[in-house]
Amino acid sequence: MKPILTAMSGGVDSSTAAWKLIQEGYECQGATMKLFVPEEIGYAGFKPTAVPDAQKVCKQLGIKHHTVELIEEFKRLVLDRFAQTYLEGKTPNPCVFCNKHIKFGHLLQRAKEFGCGSLATGHYARIESSTADGRYLLRKAADSTKDQSYVLYSLSQEQLSQIRFPLGNQTKVETRRIAEQAGLAAAKKEESQDLCFVPDGMYADLIEHYLHKVCPPGDFVDKTGKILGQHKGIIRYTVGQRKGLGVAAKAPYYVCSHNVTENQIVLASEADLEKKYLTAHSINFIPFDTITGTLHCKAKVRYRQPEKWASVTQTGDNSIRVDFDEPETAVARGQSVVLYDGDYILGGGIID
Repeated sequence: MKPILTAMSGGVDSSTAAWKLIQEGYECQGATMKLFVPEEIGYAGFKPTAVPDAQKVCKQLGIKHHTVELIEEFKRLVLDRFAQTYLEGKTPNPCVFCNKHIKFGHLLQRAKEFGCGSLATGHYARIESSTADGRYLLRKAADSTKDQSYVLYSLSQEQLSQIRFPLGNQTKVETRRIAEQAGLAAAKKEESQDLCFVPDGMYADLIEHYLHKVCPPGDFVDKTGKILGQHKGIIRYTVGQRKGLGVAAKAPYYVCSHNVTENQIVLASEADLEKKYLTAHSINFIPFDTITGTLHCKAKVRYRQPEKWASVTQTGDNSIRVDFDEPETAVARGQSVVLYDGDYILGGGIID
């Protein structure tokens, strides 16, 4: 078998993925991406341990380890976009861009330079080859509680053909058990719940430090323009947010939209968050290249939200319209709408 490179963070998932590949007879190598310098983005107290932790596991497995520095690429393709999207009053999903451009873009290219024919990761998702037309299909993970297919919808056929997800058919409990039985150093390592570059969830502070600017306070207003209170900076609030508004009212207020020009945030009732349709750009389809007519499928507008039935039409070379059978809640510009046919991911795009 041609050598395979495994992206390793030093955590239990990527460590177990590498172990499984070795058991299957692959000549495995490990690689850890160095994506940022914490001090540069305002987190001097946060010292990432990914590289030494991954090196420890690779030594234990007896495989070569590479440290791949992609700092400038990560800034340009993920951090810059992340910050700018918030400044525009939108809600980004940086994992989508990191997966497409960094992990399965630049790191996949490095895998070839290391003599590896493919790249494996610890993602919980599945890739299948369709015998009918030779296309590669993306499928949800067997463990629905860990499924990561939502952030992988933008991968191309070329990328999918060179990727392996060794954990796709098992649960996280099984992964942890395998790691413990194999005596892997990462077996008991706690799972991270935050973005890799925002370990404490304080993304707004990071953006201000990264851009060397402070986002000024402004007004909370209702739908009529009446001032309800003051916000602490437009980047600190996302559509659908209820907590932390500091506005007293008989019924709860929710963030409904952002008026960047006036530096205002519009608050409204929960019912006002419901949308009958959305439009999206930067589309990518997996089982096919284009939509002809109307496609009835399920759509998901956020990673943790359930899928809803919808009718999808392609409105241009790079755009779609999604009409929900029942109104959807908290649709946010900048997030991704991902389309599903049962367990299979049809594709998606960035919400306008």
